[in-house]
Amino acid sequence: MVRYLFILGLISLISCTKNSTPTPEGSLYFPPLTVEGWETTTPESLNWNIPEIENLYTYLSQHKTRAFILLKGGKIVLEKYWGNDVLNANSFSKTSSWYWASAGKSLTSFLIGIAQQDGLIDINNRTSQYLGDNWSSEPLTKEYLITIKNQLTMTTGLDYGVSDIDCTDATCLTYKADAGAQWYYHNAPYTLLEKIISTTSGKSYNQYTDEKIEVKIGMNGTWLPSGYNNVYWSTARDAARFGLLILNKGNWNNQPILTDANYFNAMTSTSQNLNPSYGYLWWLNGKSAIVYPGSPNKYPISLAPDAPNDLFAAMGKNGQFIDVVPSQNLVVIRMGEAPDNSLVPITFHNDMWKKILTITQ
Repeated sequence: MVRYLFILGLISLISCTKNSTPTPEGSLYFPPLTVEGWETTTPESLNWNIPEIENLYTYLSQHKTRAFILLKGGKIVLEKYWGNDVLNANSFSKTSSWYWASAGKSLTSFLIGIAQQDGLIDINNRTSQYLGDNWSSEPLTKEYLITIKNQLTMTTGLDYGVSDIDCTDATCLTYKADAGAQWYYHNAPYTLLEKIISTTSGKSYNQYTDEKIEVKIGMNGTWLPSGYNNVYWSTARDAARFGLLILNKGNWNNQPILTDANYFNAMTSTSQNLNPSYGYLWWLNGKSAIVYPGSPNKYPISLAPDAPNDLFAAMGKNGQFIDVVPSQNLVVIRMGEAPDNSLVPITFHNDMWKKILTITQ
């Protein structure tokens, strides 16, 4: 993906910060759409544990983090960058772009909600209504069981034992179980959601994302092809804007972006009983069990046992995180390289939150 960085060099969100008083609990600050500036508040004014901040930064640096942002009430409290910008050979900064990996799934989930709100789709309709018959190699009687909601919840029943789990060709999409009968983190059915949006809207996926979200919240990013996938790239501050939009339940500074409250609540709640820790392409904390990517097995543990129970997260390969904690008005962004050798850096994510909470509590 590094070879795409030159494209993103022209895409930047150039901002400056200034100090201000903390945002009262329950209210949110929103940075301007086009004017430079994102207000900050100090950890001292929040009575946070100041000496622990360097311990957090050391931990993040040691685990190959490129960008870290913590918002409280929408204002920046902590913001730190490490490493070099590959394009410019300068220090990685607030204008440097990075890939979201599978954290982009949560952006797609939000876009699906908007498409339903616009009357383009109904997530309870079968997928073949939008992609046509024989989009898979399943018998039609089985293919007709798969709905958009199954794609959102990773419950299509498609065989995950194929040689390329990203492959969206019909020959790669074969029957294993009836829709709704299994949970597996299968990329291909997710990726086809983008085709559904493009087909029903008559716009490219980048155009639809820009029109429905980016221009409305001052976010600048782009979907770039990578094999069968499209991967979203943006600055860490752009990711923070999206996190703030989610923290405010789909509204930006009194402007509704996603008005369907029922969809939003379903998106960020347990969506099926096979994996309690999964909503509509969002990961949920505080649940009794979890099925991790790459495994069909359920484990009796929550996503991040030492993080707030109401945390929910957009999570991507190599530790790309957009964490939202409604009870504390927090948004946390981590972008970077793989922090450890695990397929999914769950331990790193939990330990990061241990250190965050030593600061904020």
